[in-house]
Amino acid sequence: MSITEYEVGPGAYGVAIDADGGVWTTLVELGELARLSKDGQVDRFRLDAEQSRPMVLTTGPDDAIWFSRGDGRIGRVDADRTISSLPVLTPTGTPYGLCAGPDRTLWYTLMSGDRIGRIAPDGTTDEFPLAAGSMPALITAGPDGALWFTLNQANAIGRITPAGEVTTYPLPTPGAAPVGIHAGRDAVWFAEIGAGQIGRIHPDGRIDEFPLPDRSCRPHAVASTADGGCWATLWATSSAVRLDRDGQIIAEANFTPGAEPHGIAIAADESLWVALEAGSLAHLTGQDDSPARAPITDRDTAAAG
Repeated sequence: MSITEYEVGPGAYGVAIDADGGVWTTLVELGELARLSKDGQVDRFRLDAEQSRPMVLTTGPDDAIWFSRGDGRIGRVDADRTISSLPVLTPTGTPYGLCAGPDRTLWYTLMSGDRIGRIAPDGTTDEFPLAAGSMPALITAGPDGALWFTLNQANAIGRITPAGEVTTYPLPTPGAAPVGIHAGRDAVWFAEIGAGQIGRIHPDGRIDEFPLPDRSCRPHAVASTADGGCWATLWATSSAVRLDRDGQIIAEANFTPGAEPHGIAIAADESLWVALEAGSLAHLTGQDDSPARAPITDRDTAAAG
């Protein structure tokens, strides 16, 4: 296994991969997006407002790259790199999590607005209220046709149907403060940043929790793997770990101390991309699927663009 880093600019946070294999990230404080092409070229795109604070990205139902903005808007990048945006219904609600949903819709969370939103293909927007102070964070399309999301301050996982019916599932561990979430084929994985655990919720609401060796590692984002496990970024320890479907750690990647890994995405070839807030995108290749923990020992660093 090896790690190759590509410098993209300070504040790299979210990750998404476009139809051409380009890897996108948000540069939050600069109000920019960056794209790393397959040949290693980095292009940066300044948004229309300096305080736009782009955060989370996702590949939308239309194959465009969509991203949340801290100024109350949702951004979109089409195939010819044209960037546009549209306001959410509650602009003071702080858009954050995004995912493609059923029927070519795009779903989003409003962290400070305590709402889940949906954008239809024609641009029509709906929003669904949640309990006050619950702070919805990231969101994913589940294996059951519903959308699943983390409720950071309510210490729960939420589920919303396309009809807008909401169910919440309290977590067994107090103060777990879930953030990242990503659905696999059979269940939904999530990160408990406050408890140092990775969790999994099944469509029937059953919850499994897997404590990490360092409970202060602050797991942030997760990405489900084809074998039923997941990868997770641990920003406090500048690392990422891979869990198998039984919750056992089978691989670990260590980045430069202080790198602050956040967003994570798995490419079509099953390699892993991680956004490092210190200013780069890390590419993990040659993953080891053996049942024993497999620390990454060789490291390549490449500066691009």
